[in-house]
Amino acid sequence: MNSSSPDKTPSWQLTQLLSDFFQSESRSGFILLGCTLLSLILANSGLGSSYVHFWHDPLIGKLSAEYLINDGLMTLFFLLVGLEIEREIYLGELSDIRAALLPVFAALGGMLCPALLHWLLNGGEITQRGAGIPMATDIAFALGILMLLGKQVPVSLKIFLTALAIIDDLGAVVVIAVFYSNGLSWGYLIAALGIFAFLGLLNRLDVRRLWPYLALGLVAWYCMLHSGVHATLTGVVLAFLVPFRKGGKQSPSYILEHRLSDIVAFAVLPLFALANTAMIIPEGWHTGLLTHNSLGILLGLLVGKPVGVFLFSLLAVRLGLSQLPAGMNWWLVLIAGIFGGIGFTMSMFVTLLAFDDPALVVSSKIAVMAASGLCAIIGFCWLRMILQRPPRHI
Repeated sequence: MNSSSPDKTPSWQLTQLLSDFFQSESRSGFILLGCTLLSLILANSGLGSSYVHFWHDPLIGKLSAEYLINDGLMTLFFLLVGLEIEREIYLGELSDIRAALLPVFAALGGMLCPALLHWLLNGGEITQRGAGIPMATDIAFALGILMLLGKQVPVSLKIFLTALAIIDDLGAVVVIAVFYSNGLSWGYLIAALGIFAFLGLLNRLDVRRLWPYLALGLVAWYCMLHSGVHATLTGVVLAFLVPFRKGGKQSPSYILEHRLSDIVAFAVLPLFALANTAMIIPEGWHTGLLTHNSLGILLGLLVGKPVGVFLFSLLAVRLGLSQLPAGMNWWLVLIAGIFGGIGFTMSMFVTLLAFDDPALVVSSKIAVMAASGLCAIIGFCWLRMILQRPPRHI
């Protein structure tokens, strides 16, 4: 199956901003991998007990370091995600509806199919709350593995995977807001919404200084923390309230994104990886991969992601809603789906929201790491083989 004729085929170009983004995300992916391996080694060494307690015992009042990272610092990660989504909508591949429909459909399939596979195995059980775990893509890990193949990787594949992962993140945010929020405290929620409305007014009045948005955003985070809606969602909402204008280097949104990029890549995400993989791997952990929940996560990421991405992309093209861009073929779409199965950061995050049982959390994290690792290896090896000896289009 080939895409439409060359003269009508959209071409995706790699801008300097997008090139910088790829480099930042790929570096972040390598750091995440290093922190994960280090944390697992320390947790399962002679220092294991002390190391695990450091992250999970109360640090400030009754709050642990893990809690402060997951509910506090990760708000900066979601703020950066929101800024990336906003940039793509205004200036990136998502700004053109026809071009955007392909990664939109791909992301939709890549969320629905994994969730469906997990639900089919866990429907009616307490573990059905984990259906959101295999839905997400870790853009840093995925691009990091992709960058190992260097300049021979088609630009169109990099852009498609980036757009897919960004839309995926947006879907994960919606899932968290709808399915993983606790009982609502309307007073705090209304207060947070009031602050967001005021920040929207500042935006309309063309207030470009960042400090009012950040200061009031902090207050909104506190209100969201006590509202029952997960506090990290404050970051995504705030991102769309910071003035974007034309997105140039003087834009508040551009300035904030670039200031946050290194903070998130080299501090927030490494701390998240260290804290959330600080777990003692139980004996017989491999048998835990055969439970319905772990199988749902494994099959969701390993099978559901690539199948969903491929079939929904094919549907978008067959319906005439979009086209494969120049440089893409169906093999590369399938491989993008395999890389999409690297769900590390967001999947870990959803795991913490879905389950309270420590044993269930650990087994879910192991399944996420196993599936993400397998997707990385399979995707890398297959793409390398294709780039060395390109197959015929399918």
